[in-house]
Amino acid sequence: MFPQGFCQGRLASSWEINCQKCVSWVTLHLVILFDFHIILAFLEKTVIFNKREEEIMADLPVGYSIQTKAFKKVVIANHPTLKEKDGKPKSKLGEGGQGAVYYINYGGQEKVLKWYSGKKFKNAAKFYANLENNIKTGKPTDAFLWPEDITEKDGDAFGYVMNLRPGEYKDFSLFLLGRETFASITAMANASLQITAGFGELHRMGYNYQDLNDGNFFINPKNGDVLICDNDNVSEAGQDSGIMGKARYMAPEVVLGKSKPNKPSDRFSLSVILFLLWTRNHPLEGKNAVPVCMDAKHERQIYGENPVFVMDPTDKSNIPVQGLHKGVINNWPFLPKYAQEQFIKAFSKEVLTTPNRRLLTPEWLKLFIRMRSEIYKCSCGEVYFADPVNLNPCPSCKKTNSFPFIIEINKYALPVHERTKLYACHTEKDSEDFKTLCAEVAKRGSDFELKNVSKKNWMVTDGGATTSVAPGAATPLKKGIKIDFGNVNTAEIN
Repeated sequence: MFPQGFCQGRLASSWEINCQKCVSWVTLHLVILFDFHIILAFLEKTVIFNKREEEIMADLPVGYSIQTKAFKKVVIANHPTLKEKDGKPKSKLGEGGQGAVYYINYGGQEKVLKWYSGKKFKNAAKFYANLENNIKTGKPTDAFLWPEDITEKDGDAFGYVMNLRPGEYKDFSLFLLGRETFASITAMANASLQITAGFGELHRMGYNYQDLNDGNFFINPKNGDVLICDNDNVSEAGQDSGIMGKARYMAPEVVLGKSKPNKPSDRFSLSVILFLLWTRNHPLEGKNAVPVCMDAKHERQIYGENPVFVMDPTDKSNIPVQGLHKGVINNWPFLPKYAQEQFIKAFSKEVLTTPNRRLLTPEWLKLFIRMRSEIYKCSCGEVYFADPVNLNPCPSCKKTNSFPFIIEINKYALPVHERTKLYACHTEKDSEDFKTLCAEVAKRGSDFELKNVSKKNWMVTDGGATTSVAPGAATPLKKGIKIDFGNVNTAEIN
């Protein structure tokens, strides 16, 4: 199987502490991988708080209510199942640098409220107006936990209403720590596709995310479904929200103060997220990032002045360190060569330093659609990416698996086996729909057939004869036949 931590195992993750930031209680979690088990060691040090930088906002009590702009009432309530450590009912679900999140009754519906103190912002009125605009425009897709309503102000405090995250969705950061794992490689591919598609749609609507980082995603480990959260900093392209981003996820030009967050910087942040998802390692954190205590000078050099990809094929100055960067060392070899090449391109010196050369979402979608279609379970039990054209051996038993047929369609070549599925992105011209299932392979004795699970009639040409395949029907697969999926998109079976 894939190395532990790739999906169903666990891998160590690197953590850095910025010594020049004033922190109260620093808990350094040293995560060490040994014999496929995680050993957690805790090192606690006491440092003095800077009270002026750490403003504490008083908790809202259960029963607190406030009116919204949509003339609905928000009431703070106890979550029906979640409890505090002492066993008491829980109403406050979380807290971040900008505000706190509460479980609420919203006109009889279960929702959550993100509550802010206006003192946290340089321009609270601008932030409030931006939230109102985003609510009016609406969410890009259902994957976004988008602001739905906004409260009136209570002094300088206010909040917005959004959907409650279902319990089966887990913090992306937990996957990076190995505390949550994907059920399958297919689930990982689905998560990559959904994250990428979400931000593609966000950009198409004229927005920038501006603060994309590992805290923005909840993922269902069983199937890879994704929810995108913390959308309060999303702004229209060209608007300065005052938010620069989170350390380690900001593009080099933003780190250096040469640019405000924009679409190209979003694309860099997306590339970092995708690399983390597949390797459990930051793409710029290799040998150069070894110092445990990362100061501002080191941060500027590693992420801004001299960013070097850890797997750069020519510049070896920032290679992964054995025993420390286990995620990328273990997982990189299991990525197909074309995926490695795409990450090398995404973090090449040219792309790192030239924002308008950043990879666009269609390039990432094409990659993960292909990866998902090539996931194959060898007879030995190993699951790997089997290239149907340039045959590659199983990494476990070294057997080279060949396939009886290849479905060649547009930019994809799909291997035919009992788990092969075709989606709208395969059967419809110029489609990026990787969710709608349109066809699936079934085995009948020693023969294979392709079943039409779409809503369109297919036309199958075999030599000079053409037959129709209605929805629900199937066509036997044989070399040389052509299948018109009913939308000017034709596949050839080879």
